[in-house]
Amino acid sequence: MNGKHSRTLLLSAVLLLGACSVTRADEPPPTTTGIETTTTTAIVTSPTPVPPTTTTTTTTTTTTIPPTTTTTMPLPPATSLSLAQVAKITGDLTPKSIVASGKGLFFAQNMMYRHTITVYNRTFELVKTIPDTVDLTGLGFEGDHQGAPVEAAFTSDGAHAYVSNYQMYGPGFSRPGGDGCGLAEWDESFVYRIDTNTLEVDQIIAVGAVPKYLAVTPDDRYVLVANWCSFDVSIIETDTGAEVARVAVGRHPRGIAIDPDSTTAYVAVMGSSHIAVLDLSDLSVTRLDGVGANPRHLVMDPTGRFLYATLNGAGQVIKIDLETREVITRVVTGTAPRSMTISGDATALYVVNYGSDTIAKVATDTMTVLQTEAVAHHPIGITFDEATRRVWVASYSGVITVFDER
Repeated sequence: MNGKHSRTLLLSAVLLLGACSVTRADEPPPTTTGIETTTTTAIVTSPTPVPPTTTTTTTTTTTTIPPTTTTTMPLPPATSLSLAQVAKITGDLTPKSIVASGKGLFFAQNMMYRHTITVYNRTFELVKTIPDTVDLTGLGFEGDHQGAPVEAAFTSDGAHAYVSNYQMYGPGFSRPGGDGCGLAEWDESFVYRIDTNTLEVDQIIAVGAVPKYLAVTPDDRYVLVANWCSFDVSIIETDTGAEVARVAVGRHPRGIAIDPDSTTAYVAVMGSSHIAVLDLSDLSVTRLDGVGANPRHLVMDPTGRFLYATLNGAGQVIKIDLETREVITRVVTGTAPRSMTISGDATALYVVNYGSDTIAKVATDTMTVLQTEAVAHHPIGITFDEATRRVWVASYSGVITVFDER
């Protein structure tokens, strides 16, 4: 297996549609996407013309009009608004995650159940279905192979998306990944880079076994990938597309959050009760101990002061003060809280409760649940689009639900 060394390939991907789809018994048949839209008409009023006046004096009078100041009213905080459902998207999808580019695109990763990434826009239209089939010739394998898209992360300009593949399918991959990680060695896998202009795979990067969550550093220098079954984090250099290091962090790394200065990464070690703290300058690792059972997903406060974590085993969401390195408070949002996202103004968290079939809105200052809404069976992914102040929720049962903050 050639996956333990840094490898990369810049290429125009060969994407094959409709290859080897696997249908889950609990998936509904494809239906027409429901879209709710609102049209706003702008009315422009012109000033009434004033007729010219006749001047009967040789004296000229000048009137000085003081300058006017235009004040833009700040948007109300998310905590003062309420979630209202505006769309439900169905079709040929089984989304494990949904991620906003910040530039108007939304990537849903459909795992091995569809072997696709489905891309939507802000009017809920399907822009493109991207197959996960790529040519691995030159990377130690012969011909075309399929992946299993899990999660996505975008560069700050939205120009590229990095997508992790749970496992690969094809010749040379005889020990596919799994959640239990019972084998001594799993097949290693790959991360795809997708150009968001062409919506094609343009780079393939070797990483560890069963890569799941991934994150781009705020300075766009690195992509960090949590390798579930090799118990480490791959560090990818974006300029070269090369995996430059792997750092052991413990059994079953999952969520990743990076501070605003791109100096420290926090990794949820789901097979434990701690969070690994990775210094990106020297790749040394320390720990935040005693956070609770099975930390899964992490969200960083924009100031870098607070870290939020879902505890899948304990059934809680926690808030950690990174100055004191202590858990401030805990809240129960539902059964099996998994992924979450944060509002643009950082006043609200949105949490999917996998076992409750709900999402919960939580005030970040008091860590109290403000609102709970029902969604489709097994919600698993969630993202926030700041430009529209909308929350997108991906359910494993084949539905994406979109909420407005009103």
